Amino acid sequence: MLPFRDGRSGNWGFVGLSILLILLALINDPVSAAKPKSKKQKILSATPSATPGEQNLTNIPLPIGHEAKGLVLPDFDLEGRLRGRFEAESAKRLDEVHIGFHVLKITTYTPENQPDLTIELSESILNLKTRILSSNERSTIKRADFNIVGDSVEFDTNTRTGKLVGNVKMVITSQSKLLANPTE
Repeated sequence: MLPFRDGRSGNWGFVGLSILLILLALINDPVSAAKPKSKKQKILSATPSATPGEQNLTNIPLPIGHEAKGLVLPDFDLEGRLRGRFEAESAKRLDEVHIGFHVLKITTYTPENQPDLTIELSESILNLKTRILSSNERSTIKRADFNIVGDSVEFDTNTRTGKLVGNVKMVITSQSKLLANPTE
């Protein structure tokens, strides 16, 4: 079943075609290019080719009430560097300001385009004005040197800072960095 089909007539509407074309353009972008659809997709390139402001989380091409499956969104900073990559099993525009995600995985990148954090949320809502992603379900944040989980999370996509609340558990996997400079 195609995600933007008009349920009444079975035909593509103008809005559906427009969104499909925009999503196809995103899919053909080197940042969001992936191997043919499979359960596990790998990022082929973390180097953005878009110009600043061309595509980011504030202009997601999804009309209110519509759902998109298999949505992949790059997030660029003002200089055009890839700041993050959102991969959702499905996403739905709730209103002008909020988008709900189902099974969302976010990968953030350093200024040198190296993967930094991986954030996994089962159900979450992104506020497009504040760019704060929140979830009231158990969520996981991973980095090379730690894993942390909590019952609810707020993640600011601008500052790449977050707050986990309730039953928080952190596992440090690489103590060598912590012990490298004992004076700190």
